[in-house]
Amino acid sequence: MSASAAIYGCEGLELSVPEAAFFRDVQPWGFILFARNIQSPDQVRRLIDALRATVGRDNAPVLIDQEGGRVQRFGPPHWRRYPPGGVFGRLSGGAETQREAARLGARLMADDLFRLGVNVDCAPVLDVPQPGAHDIIGDRAYGSTPETVSRLGRAVAEGLIAGGVLPVIKHIPGHGRAAADSHFDLPVVEASAETLESIDFAPFQALSDMPLAMTAHVLYRALDPRRPATTSRAVIEGVLRGQLGFSGLVMSDDLSMKALSGTLTQRARRSLSAGCDVVLHCNGDMAEMKAVAAGVRTLSGKAARRAEAALARIPRRPEPLDRAEAEARFESLLAGVWP
Repeated sequence: MSASAAIYGCEGLELSVPEAAFFRDVQPWGFILFARNIQSPDQVRRLIDALRATVGRDNAPVLIDQEGGRVQRFGPPHWRRYPPGGVFGRLSGGAETQREAARLGARLMADDLFRLGVNVDCAPVLDVPQPGAHDIIGDRAYGSTPETVSRLGRAVAEGLIAGGVLPVIKHIPGHGRAAADSHFDLPVVEASAETLESIDFAPFQALSDMPLAMTAHVLYRALDPRRPATTSRAVIEGVLRGQLGFSGLVMSDDLSMKALSGTLTQRARRSLSAGCDVVLHCNGDMAEMKAVAAGVRTLSGKAARRAEAALARIPRRPEPLDRAEAEARFESLLAGVWP
C-alpha cells in the first residue's frame, strides 16, 4: 500500500490497539515523538519498532524536535543536555570555532537519535530573530544575522546527516519577525518583500539543498495578504520552490496549531493544495487524526519522488565517532559559556 501524505504522533509510551489499527489503515509516511512518548531508551526503541511495524516500512521516518535548550525531547537522565542554538553564535574564537561546536553538537545528538531508531530531527532553526518579535524563536536561533544563521545552520545539518539523521530546515520562509506565537495566534508580518528576501529568506536559500523543510504558520502581507505560508500557493510555489530554489520535501508545521483556521480536514486539504508534500499532526488525539486523514491524499507524483530522495540522503553507515573524545571536545569548546 502507498503511504499517505501525513505524519502523525501517538498518545503515550506504548502504541494502543486503536492507534495501531488506524496507522495500518491510513499508512502515514511517518511519525513524530514528543516527551509524552519517552521514558527510557529501550521503551523508545520498542515504540518505534511498533510504529514502523504498522506501516511495514523499516525506514519509515520517525521525527523528533531535538534542537537543544528549550526544545529537547530526549534529555536527562538517559541523554545529555544540549545548549540552545544561540550559544554557538556567542562562542569566542571566531567563526570556525562556532562552526565546529555546532557541527559536533549535532553529531553527538545524531548519535543519540540513531541509537534509538529516530532518523529525522526537526532542526536546524534557520529563523533570523528581529527586534520586537515574539520570543518563541529567541535563543533557538543561531544568531541575529542571516550570515551567522546560515553558517551554523549548515554545520548543524551536516552534523546530523553525518550521524545518519535527516535535518529539517525550519520554519521556511522565516519566523524570526513574527510578533505572535503561532501555537496560539496567527502571526502577521508587515515587512516588504525586499526586506524579507534580504534577511528572512537568506538562510533558507543558502540551505536550499537540504532534504526536508517545515513551513511557518505566518502570514506575510507582501507575499499573500490572506493566507499563511503553510496554506499559500503563492508562498510555497512562488517563494519556496521558485525564489529560494528549494527542491526537497516540504512538510507543514503542526496542523493543530491555532494559527490556522478551519477544520483539521480543511487545514490538511488547504496545505496539500498549496504545495506542501506532507502534513504534520502532532498531539496523538485520535479524533483529530481521523479528521486530518479525511483531508489527506496518497503520496504520489513529485511529492513521492521528493520523499524517496530525502530518505536516500541517509548514509548507509554514520560517520565514525569516538563518543568519549567527541564529548570531551564539545565540552571544551563550550567551557565558560554553557551551562
